Amino acid sequence: MTPDLGLIEGYYGKPWSDEARDRVIAFLAPRGYRFFLYAPKAEEFLRKRWREPYPAEGETRLRRIAAHCKAAGVRFGVGLSPYELYRDFNSDAKTALGERLALFDSVGVESLAILFDDMRGDLAGLARTQCEILHWIAARSKARRIVMCPSYYSDDPILDRVFGQRPENYLEEIGQTLDPAIDIFWTGEEVCSREYSIGHLRRVAGQLRRKPFLWDNYPVNDGARMSQYLHLRAFTGRPAAIGNEISGHALNPALQPTLSLIPALTLIESYARGDGYAYGAALKTAADTVLGEALSLQVRADIAFLQDSGLDRLGEKAARLRQRYAKIDHPAAKEIVDWLEGKYRFTGEMM
Repeated sequence: MTPDLGLIEGYYGKPWSDEARDRVIAFLAPRGYRFFLYAPKAEEFLRKRWREPYPAEGETRLRRIAAHCKAAGVRFGVGLSPYELYRDFNSDAKTALGERLALFDSVGVESLAILFDDMRGDLAGLARTQCEILHWIAARSKARRIVMCPSYYSDDPILDRVFGQRPENYLEEIGQTLDPAIDIFWTGEEVCSREYSIGHLRRVAGQLRRKPFLWDNYPVNDGARMSQYLHLRAFTGRPAAIGNEISGHALNPALQPTLSLIPALTLIESYARGDGYAYGAALKTAADTVLGEALSLQVRADIAFLQDSGLDRLGEKAARLRQRYAKIDHPAAKEIVDWLEGKYRFTGEMM
């Protein structure tokens, strides 16, 4: 079973250009991706500056994306990170939140994600307050689907080390309190999970009292470590059988929009072919489709350097690769050259 499949632009770092975003949506829509969520972490007015009036330029962009999605037959959504709203959900905060929701309604947001990820979470009553906020939003938003990302969206202990120890029974309390009509994002056993098992997903569904909505952090490559690599290989560890255990599957793409299309196509193949899926063959088919056969052959020949070595360890090989791809007139080749030149390097300010 292929679940509700879509893309969430939810990475840290420089957001895609409008042209690149349009291209990605138009390419994936007829191939089975049914929604697009705009939630780049660099969009301050959807995150730390969410209380401030939304800039006219940003509103124009939201309207453009909404219109493009509608024309492509894709549900348009926005991810709002009301930064630490749960610390004081007072009347001023409600006024600011209501104004942001009204903007989303006027733009035509069909799916609304409320994201409490990557914020301090070791607070008493965290689950209860977050559910209160979601219910307040659901009563006022015209969005047809609402999804919550909890502060602890994975079993991964890195979240506790960075954002404080998760409250006891946090997921269970959310599951008991939150309206069953509201979905909940989950990244898996790790923040960047290598695989999803039926057993794990059923355990989480029991805690949340609903099937989890996967936020899949592949092929995303933000962060100081991951930006050293291009994630190009086909999906593995996502057997088609998990489609029955989840309410949706959102792919978080890489900083490179064109190259992200390669693994994105293989995820469709994984669900469609089930036990007949072969990741090597899926990679070739996807790369041929996105790049053309000649560039596909070259990228697959270089994949160990691009995905495995790490940019800082390429040494003299980086110059030779740059020379090779600089001769090729293709947006994917340009993305590879820009990566080799360090234009996708991640810095601390991007957090």
